Amino acid sequence: MATAAPLPELFQERLKSVVAVEFFIQAETERQPVTVLGTVIDDAGTVILPGAAIMPSVAPGQLRDFKIYRPGGTESAAATYLGQDAFTGWHFVRIEEKGRTGLVPVTHWQAMKADPALSDELWGIGLRNKDEDFQPYFLSSRVAIMMNLPQKTVVLGADVAGPGLPVFNAAGELAGLAQPSFGQNFLMFSRNQRGSPVVLVNVEESSVVLLASEVLPHLGRVPKSVTGRPIAWFGAYGLQPMDPEVAKLLKLENQSGVVVSDIMKSSPADEAGLQERDIILAIDGQPLPRLKPDRIVVSYFGQQILRRLPGDTITLSVLRGTANVDLRLKLGDEPKLVREADRRYFEKLGLTVREFLYNDGIIHRASPGTTEGVMVHFIKPGSAVATAGLRSDDWVREIDGVAIKSYTQATEMLAAIEADQHRAEFVLLVSRGGETQVLRVKLN
Repeated sequence: MATAAPLPELFQERLKSVVAVEFFIQAETERQPVTVLGTVIDDAGTVILPGAAIMPSVAPGQLRDFKIYRPGGTESAAATYLGQDAFTGWHFVRIEEKGRTGLVPVTHWQAMKADPALSDELWGIGLRNKDEDFQPYFLSSRVAIMMNLPQKTVVLGADVAGPGLPVFNAAGELAGLAQPSFGQNFLMFSRNQRGSPVVLVNVEESSVVLLASEVLPHLGRVPKSVTGRPIAWFGAYGLQPMDPEVAKLLKLENQSGVVVSDIMKSSPADEAGLQERDIILAIDGQPLPRLKPDRIVVSYFGQQILRRLPGDTITLSVLRGTANVDLRLKLGDEPKLVREADRRYFEKLGLTVREFLYNDGIIHRASPGTTEGVMVHFIKPGSAVATAGLRSDDWVREIDGVAIKSYTQATEMLAAIEADQHRAEFVLLVSRGGETQVLRVKLN
């Protein structure tokens, strides 16, 4: 058996698989710089970034000027944003060809043949900030616990790598990929106050590692479009884990289940005949795994949907009352997401509105298929609408007493108000938290 290279040598070799990624989000009033860490996954210069790198509300068109930096370097290479995979949550970017020289895909390194065990020591890489030329540094710690969240994940006793970067064992074998860190609870004391609880999150390092056995099979899920489509859709919301007491009563103590509620009209779940209070016990004959905490099974079920494609057919084994029912369900295409929504910024008024989406209707308990009104996406601080009390995520139902039937109608009315030099005010009727608010916006 070959002896592993010394850690300093392994560290220098594994650096070839990591990069820092800089880009800008073109917001309404500013250009926001973002820097995250990424792992190279293939010879085409594809890099994966953590899902948390880009907020779900950011449209692909707002993402600008991707640049890739090597650890310890000052030179950059351009890159292109490819989109986000709904199943893994990863964002994908691709480095221009001339910037790929010397990079090594993380798949080049042998993966651990077995998952790491309790107390095994793992190590990883951190990168300093841009003003320090992304200088790399070494981190190591021991496995404290293994969890299914729902993927196999280990938590170490201390931070082991930057979020999004690979983690290895002493032999240099790939152990997994560091995830965004969990928040940690602390008590903060002062001379004048008793301790008050605070939650601190380390955004530069993490002790949470998604294991290689969960990472490697999905590296090929490069999005086909910047929107991440196609995305499979189930069509039921408000899913809950089966209550332990109910499970005991039904003699299902060793079985997980997902309780169905809020079935969307004409959705795949509705058309398959799924009913509220049905308990889903299995997908395609595979029982839902027993996971702790119980709520993790809901995430597991959601991932089983997202790993499939629109048009795929699945069989759900359902407990309905005391009867076992098998339902065939054909997955649909996910309704338009916030990042895909049409939107428009009105600089003088100080707001961005976007079209009302299917998911907005769920949140606001609107009638199925409602497209009336528009959503407030952004409020400029100190603007006329901010002073009037308008908030992000308000649902605008009327403008100057006129019911809004479409996004186009709303933007035309707002554009006319903004262009009217003599307009002194206008009135908005909005829905917020199930209540109606009437706001008078003073323009002069």
